[in-house]
Amino acid sequence: MKLLRFIPILDPSVRSWAIEARLLRWLTFLWLFLGLAVLFSASYYTDVVEVESGSGFYFQRQLIWAGIGLVGFQALVYTPLRRLLKICTPLFLILLALVFATRIPGLGVQINGAARWIALGPVLIQPSELIKPLLVIQSAQFFSQWQCLSWKLRATWLIIFGAVLLGILVQPNLSTTALCGITLWLVALAAGLPYVYLGGAAMGGFLLALLSVSIKQYQRRRVMSFLNPWADSMGDGYQLIQSLLATGSGGIWGSGFGLSQQKLGYLPFQNTDFIFAVFAEEFGLVGSFLLLLLLTVYGVIALRVALRTQVAEYRLIAIGAMILMLGQSLLHIGVATGSLPTTGLPFPLFSAGGSSMIASLLAAGLLVRVAREGYEAEVIPLNQTMPQGKMAIPKQTVSDFNLNSERPGRAKPRGAKSRRLVPQDRKKPAGKVSAGRSRLPVTTKRPSPQGPRKRR
Repeated sequence: MKLLRFIPILDPSVRSWAIEARLLRWLTFLWLFLGLAVLFSASYYTDVVEVESGSGFYFQRQLIWAGIGLVGFQALVYTPLRRLLKICTPLFLILLALVFATRIPGLGVQINGAARWIALGPVLIQPSELIKPLLVIQSAQFFSQWQCLSWKLRATWLIIFGAVLLGILVQPNLSTTALCGITLWLVALAAGLPYVYLGGAAMGGFLLALLSVSIKQYQRRRVMSFLNPWADSMGDGYQLIQSLLATGSGGIWGSGFGLSQQKLGYLPFQNTDFIFAVFAEEFGLVGSFLLLLLLTVYGVIALRVALRTQVAEYRLIAIGAMILMLGQSLLHIGVATGSLPTTGLPFPLFSAGGSSMIASLLAAGLLVRVAREGYEAEVIPLNQTMPQGKMAIPKQTVSDFNLNSERPGRAKPRGAKSRRLVPQDRKKPAGKVSAGRSRLPVTTKRPSPQGPRKRR
């Protein structure tokens, strides 16, 4: 039966989960199914032109990554969070080393001017994506114990988190750096850190981003093209203009599934960085509104799970996972609609990419696991007043009480005599009680039903 846990549809134990955990689970599967369908449509032209097969190469590869991610999703759902907290630190440090290893010549793979991948044979992995779920767990564990840690340990982990952001930034990958920094800052805010520290961290992050834009010429051009993309419509503003044309061409109801025109060689990166533009063109304003409604419902349930969780570490894990799923989705939509500067940020469970798919499903698995454990950690005091008709304490069997003692549940010391309560209106019998009969005291005179008579 345990093998069925790795097959989400055949999992028999889901019925006993909390309602929030079941809802998050099915919303994740709905999100994944919709993303695979949109990817099939968005990558079809690329399969025909680049791969020259038309057999759904990108879609088939994404199915494999989704299968691997679902195995990790199910594994996290059934792994206690206290065990994840124990093994998180070494895995986090290993992935941090891999983030810096992408800059090593011969080991890191450079695509489109960015060295973000490491080749494991024919497979490319992106450590900056895989480290996101571990960053959530590690930051939740660190900030929840902030008041109990020494300044030396605080400084050590703050330097490590800064190294994560710096390692992603030098790849270069400004969008992922911003997402990880926002996640860390919001987790620290939810943990209740002083506003002085939070304000200083926010100012430092802003200055670091400003310095990166000042040094990197292509990042500066992206910001300028975001302000006025039509100033260079065939250059830096080309991606944003084509994305806006795709989004606006959908109208109210969209052109229909698979009938996007901008994906036919006009819109760059239509199956990764601008996949929402293809979705908006094919499903229109109504489809985009329903997608935002799905994200809203997902966020409300995730926030409810975080607020009702009793353990501080688990609450921060839920908040961090929610930020990864929803924050990255909103940033991607903002880039596709021209609300934010053009960056290469994938849409969770939509965009093509194995590392992004696995990281997104792991973040969703963390959220479901917190929903499962959140109610189990709730402790009800014994002196709490319960509604009428309900028990304030769990039922106990007769063996839990010592019938020979005055107080139930207290063990009688060995060799001690039992103390029986004898009514005051009864007298001890004059004679001895014969063996085999009841040892209860017997009165010699039965009281009159009319009560005691008064003496004259």
